[in-house]
Amino acid sequence: MILDSIKNRNLYSSISPRIKKGLDHIAETDFSKKEPGRYDLEGNDLYVLVQKYQTIPREQGKWECHRKYADIQYIAEGTEQIGFNDIKNMSVITDYNPEKDIMILAGNGDNLTIENGHFGIFYPDDAHQPKLAPDNAPGQVTKVVVKVRI
Repeated sequence: MILDSIKNRNLYSSISPRIKKGLDHIAETDFSKKEPGRYDLEGNDLYVLVQKYQTIPREQGKWECHRKYADIQYIAEGTEQIGFNDIKNMSVITDYNPEKDIMILAGNGDNLTIENGHFGIFYPDDAHQPKLAPDNAPGQVTKVVVKVRI
């Protein structure tokens, strides 16, 4: 897992060409002018999901992980917390669904606060619990999730 400001994106450009392209796309795009939805950069290998929603109380959050994709989760507007832990410390609630590339987990972890202009990169071993309201005070968020096939 990586957590940083988009201003530091060049520090991560050597990880993979797709991660570099995803981070560059985030840095170069005004998401206040984008409607929620999917935007393909390289078809199913690299695409962007623009989301607008209200953050939720921690007890309503769901732990998840993926196998085919890493997630770059960028907060374009607002603040959100994301739970984080290694999947080896979690228990499986719903078996892996290869069509949706998701497995639902249960457990506990640390809460990371991601503010406007910051991103987290979550790899397949990273269980994450997105959409959490800081201090359980729901707020509006515009989030960009770049799905990077690995």
